[in-house]
Parts: sequence; C-alpha cells; structure tokens
Amino acid sequence: MDRVRKMIGAQEAYRQGILGRGVVIAVLDTGAAPHPDFSGRLLDFRDFVKGKHTFYDDCSHGTHVCGILAGDGRLSQGRFAGIAPGAELLPVKVLDRRGNGAREDMEAGIRWVIQNRIKYGIRILNISVGTAREDADLDRHILKAVEDAWDSGLVVVAAGGNMGPAPMSITVPGSSRKVITVGASDDCPKTRELRGIHPCYSGRGPTRECVCKPDITAPGSNITACGSRFGRGISAYQTKSGTSMATPVVSGAIALLLEKYPDMTNVEVKMRLKETAVDLGMPRNRQGWGQIHVGRLLRQPFRLAEPLSVKKRD
Repeated sequence: MDRVRKMIGAQEAYRQGILGRGVVIAVLDTGAAPHPDFSGRLLDFRDFVKGKHTFYDDCSHGTHVCGILAGDGRLSQGRFAGIAPGAELLPVKVLDRRGNGAREDMEAGIRWVIQNRIKYGIRILNISVGTAREDADLDRHILKAVEDAWDSGLVVVAAGGNMGPAPMSITVPGSSRKVITVGASDDCPKTRELRGIHPCYSGRGPTRECVCKPDITAPGSNITACGSRFGRGISAYQTKSGTSMATPVVSGAIALLLEKYPDMTNVEVKMRLKETAVDLGMPRNRQGWGQIHVGRLLRQPFRLAEPLSVKKRD
C-alpha cells in the first residue's frame, strides 16, 4: 500500500490531516472480518447470504477490499494502511465463501444500502463485484438498482471486471452509464508477475450500449492489505490483484475528497475525477480519463455553475 499511496499522490491529503474522517462507505462484497486495522470503525454488518449478525468473511475478498479502503495499518506500523484510514465502513455481504453470489442477493444488498443511507450517513457505495452479462433480465435489475443508488445521492464506485483485454469486456454493474467505473492501471506489468490472475485483465470498454468505460483507473495489481484470517503464525495481510483492488483505491480517494468538501454531490465528485485524472497515454477504453491522483483531486474543487435566474421583462 505504500507503493499505491505514492502512485496516486495520497500523501498530500495526509499532510493536510485528511484521512477520510466522518465519511461512511458501504462495501458490497463477501463481508469483513473484525481485523484490528478496522478498530472502532466497522459501523454495522448486513448478511444476505447466511443472515448472520456478527462480522465475518469466509472468503477474504471483502476484508481485503475494506483494508485498501480504510485499514489503519496498525499491525504493519502503517505500511499496509489503506487510502482513507479515518473512514468508517459498513460491510454488506452478498457473496459466499467462494466469491459467488446470486444476483437477487446483490440487488437486495444495494436496495438495503439505499434504504439505510440516511440512518448510517452513507456517502459512498463500493462494489468490487462484477458479473458477465448473461441474463439480460437479471442484469437490468442490478443496473436499475445501482442507478437508483446513484440517483439517491450515493457516490457509487464499481469495478470494471477482470475479463480484459478484449473490447466490450466491462462487467455488470460497472457497465452502468451513471456509476464511476474503475479499471486497473497496472494490469499489464512488464517485470512483476501477477498473483492469481492473467496479465492485462482489466475490463475494456465500450459497453454494449457504446458507453465509454472505464471512467478512471487506479493501481490494482499485487496489492497487500488486510486478510480475514490472522493470529499466531498467520499473516494479518494478503496480496491480491484485480479491478476489485483498484476500486477501493478510488473510493478511498473520494472519501478523502468528501472529508475536505463534505457538500459535494456525486455528480460533482465524478466531474472532479474527470478534471484531475492523470493521462497515462493509454487508449480511452483502457484508462478512461486516466489514473486517479489525490493531490490534484483535493485542490480547489470544480463546482457546477449556479443556475441563472431569469427575470420577467417589464
């Protein structure tokens, strides 16, 4: 995570004392283990797979995503701290121990976040989950749910999927026109081997509806963050790769932005990402607007123009 924070210029936020405090992020995934790096910042837990009420993660994917988002790195002396170590997390489990899940559970999880956004003060919905487009009817339900989440005011950040490098390989719900879709900027490494995933994995646009995607990219390869099993003889951290890992990098950066500018709307956040991304010189269907950069993101923000008032002519 040290490497990732440097790549996206996150140190500028930390020098200003910005850590994502007061920003609540719902994480739709495999759950979250009560890792020490989350101490005091796991708000609640909702389980649509087994109906449990205590924090757990029988897969490790969700815990890893949460660690990238907001782990404070206390078990690694800060080395593996997440992007927004002051943010609060609300894990919503919709995937099982193999990382699989029913589309109905995914839709129900999104709907639950919408219904409870005010109760918990949720600002961001991180979805490091993707499914190939197979059933058009079920896909429509999920896409409608994420777009309803966006329309409710939530900043919805979704993975572009790991089905690249072919064009039109963005997964659902990252294919939604409205949400912020994230690709991995380092999915084709020249020197480092990828662990557990094929090279050039990041989903490429356009979508089947000819929407340019992804919107933005972030580092997603060989990311070390919190693991779900830890204790005597077991490392508290794991290394994973994928757009699932790039997505919480972007969500964490947005949490830093929202701490500094809490009144920004999701539309303004998306426009700000577009304005400040770093062009990597890659094709548009691979990099989107470019790679996220926290330092640029936090400078004087873009604001939508105030509507002009029209006076009646005398």
